[in-house]
Amino acid sequence: MSPQELHSCLADKMQRFIAVRRLAGTDYQSQARLLGYFDRFLDERGVTEPRLTREITDAYQQRLGHLRPRVRDNRFGVVRQFCAYLSRTDPQGYVPERQAGTRSKDAHPPHIYSPTEVQALLAAAAQLPPANSLRPPTYRTLLGVLYSTGIRIGEAFALNLEDFHCDRQGLYIAEGKFRKARWVPLSSSTGDALRQYVQTRQRISPCAPDSPLFLNQCSRRLHYPTVQHTFRHLLSQCGIPHHKDTGPRIHDLRHYAACRIMPTRH
Repeated sequence: MSPQELHSCLADKMQRFIAVRRLAGTDYQSQARLLGYFDRFLDERGVTEPRLTREITDAYQQRLGHLRPRVRDNRFGVVRQFCAYLSRTDPQGYVPERQAGTRSKDAHPPHIYSPTEVQALLAAAAQLPPANSLRPPTYRTLLGVLYSTGIRIGEAFALNLEDFHCDRQGLYIAEGKFRKARWVPLSSSTGDALRQYVQTRQRISPCAPDSPLFLNQCSRRLHYPTVQHTFRHLLSQCGIPHHKDTGPRIHDLRHYAACRIMPTRH
């Protein structure tokens, strides 16, 4: 987030706070974006005093009332961290109490896809238009990899061609959760499916080792909103009930608890 994107009276202090968090070893990109919502709130409210009060933070909590509990907790959690940072140099600054975690009854449980549902999704993905393009095998392989390996959707998007190691039947996740690298073993069926996809994929530019493994129709790295839109279309096509807020989500594919084997094409 660049300094130009912050406009409140606390913009400079927010930038310093973001810089400090990044020095601690995290890119803090998503959290910085959430802090930007608070900056916009302060600017719209006309706050000019560079000290946060309980009245201000309570008003922001009320502003977030329409959001889902987990989203609301994430947004306000970043504000609480910022308040704690400010209190180091301003002991009179207000620091909200730590919020209790989202209760399980407020969170939507993951959808456990049945093998029949997965087969239907893969079959529908293989028929996506345009025919004879990279799009159908990209989505079919992406869904199969998520289901069979349990990696996160963001990790799949970040994969490069060089991260698939056919010889050792594994994927190398260069930067997973908490920026930790790891190897993900592949079943023989998943390895075979990825090898076939890569053979097709390498006919399309860019094909350097550090190029994206999964490409969109513009030969660029996949983008979550586009993938999510396509996935909802596939859910509808397969007759799987879904809602944009409660799911099921593409992320739920990784919650399959049994032996992870990518279904083969019939």
